[in-house]
Amino acid sequence: MRYLFATILSGTPIKFPQISYAAIFPEAILIGVAVTVMLAVALIGRREATYGYTALGVGAALASGIWSYHLSQDVSTHGAKSVIGGSLAVDGFSTFFMILTSIGLIVTLLVAEAYIYKVGSRGPEFVALALLSASGAMLMESAYDLLVLFIGLEILSISLYVMVAFTTSRKLAKESAFKYFILGGFASALFLYGLALTYGATGSTNLAKIALFLSKNTLTSSGVLLAGMVLILAGLGFKVALVPFQFWTPDVYQGAPTTVTGYMSGVVKAAGFAALLRVFYVAFGTLRADWQPILLVISILTLLAGAVLAVVQKDVKRMLAYSSINHAGFILLGLYVATVTSLGDSLYYLFAYTIMSSGTFAVISMIADLEGRTEMSVSLEDLRGLSKRYPKVALSLAVLLLAQAGAPFTIGFLAKFSVLSAVIEAHHYALGIVAMLSVVIAAVLYLRITLSMYSATSDAGGDVETTQSELIPDVSLGAVMVELEIEDDTQAKVDSGIPIAAGVAVFLTLAMTIGLALDANPLVHFAARATLLR
Repeated sequence: MRYLFATILSGTPIKFPQISYAAIFPEAILIGVAVTVMLAVALIGRREATYGYTALGVGAALASGIWSYHLSQDVSTHGAKSVIGGSLAVDGFSTFFMILTSIGLIVTLLVAEAYIYKVGSRGPEFVALALLSASGAMLMESAYDLLVLFIGLEILSISLYVMVAFTTSRKLAKESAFKYFILGGFASALFLYGLALTYGATGSTNLAKIALFLSKNTLTSSGVLLAGMVLILAGLGFKVALVPFQFWTPDVYQGAPTTVTGYMSGVVKAAGFAALLRVFYVAFGTLRADWQPILLVISILTLLAGAVLAVVQKDVKRMLAYSSINHAGFILLGLYVATVTSLGDSLYYLFAYTIMSSGTFAVISMIADLEGRTEMSVSLEDLRGLSKRYPKVALSLAVLLLAQAGAPFTIGFLAKFSVLSAVIEAHHYALGIVAMLSVVIAAVLYLRITLSMYSATSDAGGDVETTQSELIPDVSLGAVMVELEIEDDTQAKVDSGIPIAAGVAVFLTLAMTIGLALDANPLVHFAARATLLR
């Protein structure tokens, strides 16, 4: 600050970095449309017309993804580069994640349409928050400076805290949001402290300059830098739910609206891993011998804890929360092996998991809507007989769950196979055995949920008498007309239709889950081109 004032008083021109607006256009689209949505609400005042606001959000996500693809083509032609004073990277890695974020955001907004209608007066705010959070995710994915990474992390997190508590009428949602806010703030503080220690040890927060410093200097005492690395790992490990930073995950996943849970498991996890992979592979690559043993222990604990604890749960959202921890362990294996090929395999796995997870939570949200409730905690008992009530919904959920288990002819099988192949090729045989063991344990979880859907309803959970008015759900602009079949004078059977927007989202995830397995070349080549600027 004193240097800035001295420069101003001396009359010396201040040199500002050249702004590359093309590089930040994906984020600018999301932020601009988020502001537009809020202005439209203030000026027009039609808060109940959530379908229009959702359309604006989906259009913004689509435009952002298309521009990100344009940037990836430019990288393929002219090569990767850093822009805005070296604070942002435009490379295959960042464009890969920005496209993935756009896809996850589209799925989230489409699924949220039916949910937003239920809390109609606050629908537009959800769209704006989702767009702002995704812009922070994109900033994290392209950050080439630790300070910029921290800014992106806070933009993503602050919006997400509000999204978790969006259903303020539910006590569990408020408790989850409060827990996530407190622990998230603590994790951000750890990251910021690690950033400060890294700056103190290397003299820079720019990833390329940190790497250059470490390659040319041998630190006689690296305690400060090692502490900085550990704190940065802890801060980012919280976002991606690595053991031992995962304690918040099951409670927040269960208490948050199912739409937000899907967003957290997909987009937020992708952004956190993008930052983690870039920071450690680019900035701390020369200190691989120091952080690899730590990652080895974390990977093993994350794989086993996620798989084992998921099996003993009864609530489906808590099951999938622990399952996401297990998947995080698989993604981390690519960073541990630390080769160009293994990083590509981690990106492939991350893309596959984002699609499968987003689709899974979309179906669970759809089940809650079809059962005539805004949100609910779905237990295994609730899923019994689902295949008879809603056969298409049950089949969709079964396919997505079996894909996460690694069933053949799904993108999940190829994702697990590629990561395990990278581990075996690097001669980490013991780690490969642990990973395969966790696959077997986790498969029990997915089979339990699938079998529950295709099992008969228990006598204890028999038919509950309800009135006709209780059975008829609200109908939104994004829903198919409710079909009512009167059986007699006292009972009515309602077969509510699947919301159109949510149905489109589930269809997209299913198409990618199966289609990208039958023809894996496009995604394989896309992940292989997602190289880091170094």
